[in-house]
Amino acid sequence: MMRTIRPALVLFAAFTLLTGVAYPLLVTGAAGALFAWRAQGSVLAVRGRPVGSALIGQAFSAPRYFWGRPSATSPLPYDALASGGSNLGPTNPAELAAVKAAAEALRRADPAEADLPVPVDLVTASGSGLDPDISLAAANYQLARVARARQLPEAAVRRLLDAQLRRPWLGLFGEPRVNVLELNLALDGLRPARLR
Repeated sequence: MMRTIRPALVLFAAFTLLTGVAYPLLVTGAAGALFAWRAQGSVLAVRGRPVGSALIGQAFSAPRYFWGRPSATSPLPYDALASGGSNLGPTNPAELAAVKAAAEALRRADPAEADLPVPVDLVTASGSGLDPDISLAAANYQLARVARARQLPEAAVRRLLDAQLRRPWLGLFGEPRVNVLELNLALDGLRPARLR
């Protein structure tokens, strides 16, 4: 009996050390060495004070700011500890009500744009519920409202938007997008630094 149990226990201990200790330490060490800023959470700071992560959306609701995608995390929006989609289908009454509420909030914030179709990423949450980026269409939809609220020419806000635009990887993968926190900090005239 011991002859059959002993090899199983040895394999269990060996694989526990290999996959439970050695591999995680190796991956964590490599990430810290090769991608230090990302491995530390991609934290943005202004004047040495953390203001958010470039990887996690934030709740902006003032008309003078660009708004991000709705968050699917609960009870707090953009809570990284509760990351995950809502799992509600497009015909689910709760999802339809959330989409309608988000669209109405956008239209209330900017009645002049009420007749324009609302970009889908401004009324639906991402798979993680934490997406920090919006599409170029979503940013353009909000541009006039932000310019009016800040009493700036639309051309000036567009230049800032163009400067913050992230193009598709290799010109092929993904779509043009904007990080909402970085764009709003640029609008405030703040230059975020990478906090390590």
